[in-house]
Amino acid sequence: MDATIASILLLDGLTNGAVYALLGLATVLVFTVTRVIFIPQGEFVAYGALTLAILQTGKVPGTVWLLLCMAVVAASMEAVSRWRHHRNPVAALQSAFKVLVLPVLLSMVTVWAAPQMFPLEVQAVLSAAIVTAFGPLVYRVAYQSLEDATPLVLLIVSVGVHFAMTGLGLLFFGAEGFRNPPFLDLRVSLGPLSITGQAMITFACSLALIVLLWLFFERALLGKALRATAVNRLGARLMGISSHSSGQLAFAMAALIGALSGLLIGPSTTVFYDSGFLIGLKGFVAAVVAGLSSYPGAMVGALFVGIVEAFGSFWASAFKEVIVFTMILPILLWRSLQGGHSDEEH
Repeated sequence: MDATIASILLLDGLTNGAVYALLGLATVLVFTVTRVIFIPQGEFVAYGALTLAILQTGKVPGTVWLLLCMAVVAASMEAVSRWRHHRNPVAALQSAFKVLVLPVLLSMVTVWAAPQMFPLEVQAVLSAAIVTAFGPLVYRVAYQSLEDATPLVLLIVSVGVHFAMTGLGLLFFGAEGFRNPPFLDLRVSLGPLSITGQAMITFACSLALIVLLWLFFERALLGKALRATAVNRLGARLMGISSHSSGQLAFAMAALIGALSGLLIGPSTTVFYDSGFLIGLKGFVAAVVAGLSSYPGAMVGALFVGIVEAFGSFWASAFKEVIVFTMILPILLWRSLQGGHSDEEH
């Protein structure tokens, strides 16, 4: 290996690491707020890429019908819960309407916009909006009633949600893979390196989203509420911060990050209905490097994972996944020896 090959591999690793950084941040965000190790984070990635791919063909993506089905289930659960607590049919219907209104509007817009063949950027925004709407629905259906359960129970639920979302992805998208067109068809040569426009878009979007997340948590009131919930859930409840709303907001942000990640990787690889699992696991490895608690640590861990993957694919391409996921073992061992028990275990 010479310096030219090393520089090319380093660029590929940093590009992939930028996407893994977003997924790692989403994993840390969901875990700190809800104590859910959200394994299905990668499914949002696949849904985002496949939704855009179907819109590119002028057809209505299956994500729309899945979104409507989940909205009906979540609205029914919300109405039943409100009825049990208040015995007020009007309040129950209002709760169900609040859950249904956004998914129904997005579905109607998508059904109208799909055959219009709008520009790629418009379709990308619509795809991100559709997938983002899944976040609160997944939380309401699978996690909200179990928010006081132990992390182990929530992990088991996450495994079930992963298999459910993967199976539904096969049902609504099919087994065929798709590759999206690049957002910027450009190539810049810097010595031996050739930087594509899509790589530039990936770096720019990742950096912008990370800065926006920092501003959100530091300046916005909702961001401070999420930080308070992450630090002390009981104390946040006593101060009037709804754990339900915090969980739904955290899942909505995770779904948005997943959708954007899918849009970024769609032009560089063929995405199948189950492609999100391995991609999400690499983001999870980055989050584990950060101890599921540090956003800067997740970023550093993601870049490290991307670089290891790139060089591993050069030296032993058949074992690159093994190399990446084996890294988690010494990290877990070291953290188990260094860390103590959390307050929730007592």
